[in-house]
Amino acid sequence: MNVSEAIAGAEIDPREARILLAEACGFSQAALAASPEREIPFQVETAFFDLAGKRKAGIPVAYLLGRKEFYGLELSVNPSVLVPRPETELLVDLALEKHPGSVLELGTGSGAIALALKFKSKATKVVAVEADASALLVAKRNAAKLNLELDFRHGRWFEPVEGERFELIVSNPPYVAEGDPHLEALRFEPRAALVAGPDGLDCIRDIVRDAAGHLSPGGWLLLEHGFGQDRTVRDLLAQAGFTSVSTRPDLAGIPRVSGGKR
Repeated sequence: MNVSEAIAGAEIDPREARILLAEACGFSQAALAASPEREIPFQVETAFFDLAGKRKAGIPVAYLLGRKEFYGLELSVNPSVLVPRPETELLVDLALEKHPGSVLELGTGSGAIALALKFKSKATKVVAVEADASALLVAKRNAAKLNLELDFRHGRWFEPVEGERFELIVSNPPYVAEGDPHLEALRFEPRAALVAGPDGLDCIRDIVRDAAGHLSPGGWLLLEHGFGQDRTVRDLLAQAGFTSVSTRPDLAGIPRVSGGKR
């Protein structure tokens, strides 16, 4: 079997098939594209179709590879953390616009947002909080691999930073509503990192309620949220006393990040 036959026979998205075939055989995707008639050894063919079968069952490509790129950083991922999404890079972009000296990320997961901010910003203090111990271990390993020093804390939301204040608080919290039909496609990712009550806003309510007490005067809170939640999130921010409340869309035009100033 050659490269072209293998990709066609995988019965998954051809782009994903090329990624998995490159992983199985150790060649780059460019090398495979340049040699579609290249014969594949039996051992490679077996490994590739095993990966393709898992992908066909719904397991994310990032979990099969054990890694995912986010904001130019290659991160290790496994089923204890969400797969970092491209749309979340908007949250990093907006955070960098604030030029913070100190940052708190709530619900760090793989560490993607906090690591990107530490890598790209001049913040001297970046604290990343995570309630799940397994996820926190992934984040710590990513920081070590990237040689970036972060202050990781284990606990729920603001519990591990009692009495501390920051110039910027960012979070991509769970925001999917219970019973949302999209959850089926996300069944291999950690449910606790996705679902937040009947309307998906329970975690955002908790964060907005307590954020002001952990922000320096003039500090900002930035939150990622889902489609159709932007108006409610802005209302929550305004009711909590935040000013300059606004929402920014992602590249698909979906209102994605809302924030306000203390």
